[in-house]
Amino acid sequence: MQKDFHYYATYCAACLSGYPHEESLTIAYSAQFVDLCSRTLLSRIKGPEQAATTQLKLELMEVTTNIIGLQDITRIWSSFHFLPYDLSAEKKSGRRYRNKYRLICDVNGDLLVDTVELARGKSLQAAGLAMHVLADTWAHRYFAGTPSLVINNTTNYFYELLPEGEGYRERPITFKHNPMGTDDIDHGIYINSLYQYSENSIMNLGHGRAGHLPDYSFMRYKYLPAWGGYAEIIKDNPSDYYHAFCQMIYAMKSLRTGSVFEKEIYDTEAVKPYENRIHDILEKRQLNACEDWKAFGEDLSGMEIPDFDPDQYLQEYAEAEKDRKDDTFLGRFFLAALAQKSMVSKKIFLSGSLLAGFSLNYAKVGFKGLKDFRKLAEKQIEKMKMTTKG
Repeated sequence: MQKDFHYYATYCAACLSGYPHEESLTIAYSAQFVDLCSRTLLSRIKGPEQAATTQLKLELMEVTTNIIGLQDITRIWSSFHFLPYDLSAEKKSGRRYRNKYRLICDVNGDLLVDTVELARGKSLQAAGLAMHVLADTWAHRYFAGTPSLVINNTTNYFYELLPEGEGYRERPITFKHNPMGTDDIDHGIYINSLYQYSENSIMNLGHGRAGHLPDYSFMRYKYLPAWGGYAEIIKDNPSDYYHAFCQMIYAMKSLRTGSVFEKEIYDTEAVKPYENRIHDILEKRQLNACEDWKAFGEDLSGMEIPDFDPDQYLQEYAEAEKDRKDDTFLGRFFLAALAQKSMVSKKIFLSGSLLAGFSLNYAKVGFKGLKDFRKLAEKQIEKMKMTTKG
């Protein structure tokens, strides 16, 4: 998904779930910031580098896809953008490919419940981060957050389904590899990653081989995924994005009121008065739906939604005293990011896979292994000590 959904649509969902304007902005900002919090950005403000929730193209170009590099990539992309659906799924293949198969993203998995519950009682930044992860399960379903030709590759059998009369007509999609190019939705020409036969090539990460098609709410298409034995899959983005929007409302109501979050529940009642408008936005053929979602959000709240400013909170964090950084806007976001990455990495490790590295119970054994979560571990141990004293 893109800024139009992660920022503006998330703001709309937060409003409909009962959050006031300022809190809705915090949630929406945090949801969008997941796509921007790279190590490059963190280095500018001397933030915890392992709180990175994304990797820039230039960063990925410099990654060595040895075991350490692959684990780092998987921790980021599986935790925040391609949440695994079933870590116990069976696939008749070697362990190497079975473990990658288990990382395929889909909606309403157990890890989604874990993600929402992890944000419960935490900051608004944690809620926003969770909404990014939830939304991406709908856009990025059927792809995995680890480099894999066997899992993420597609074939030339790729067709857009264009509404026509009571049904749809098929139009072949043409893919080109041009990092500086722009998708041409009028002629069905889209930019994708360059085919690389190497199993672990960065070009085979996530939905790179399908370009930005999963990120456009209007897209309906069919294709042949590698992991499914090249059996046809039909992807209906307008339906998926609508479900994502309704599920975000339900999830945020759960976090706001303390009610139980369950899978496969969508708050269609909250959107009923606006259903036609939402479907119109989702179906509109455009590369960027920011203006439409922004107008809808401002109509909902009666307040102005400021444009997203990626630098808005950087100075506050950079200039804060060391013992006050965790209380800043970004400090709360970083703690939420570390917690989410730690949780997902641990679940992957417990499934018998080392694709995301080792995971240890810090409270029992102290800090060992990955340096990613030292800050989080120290916070957890400090909290346990305070509880014991109390």
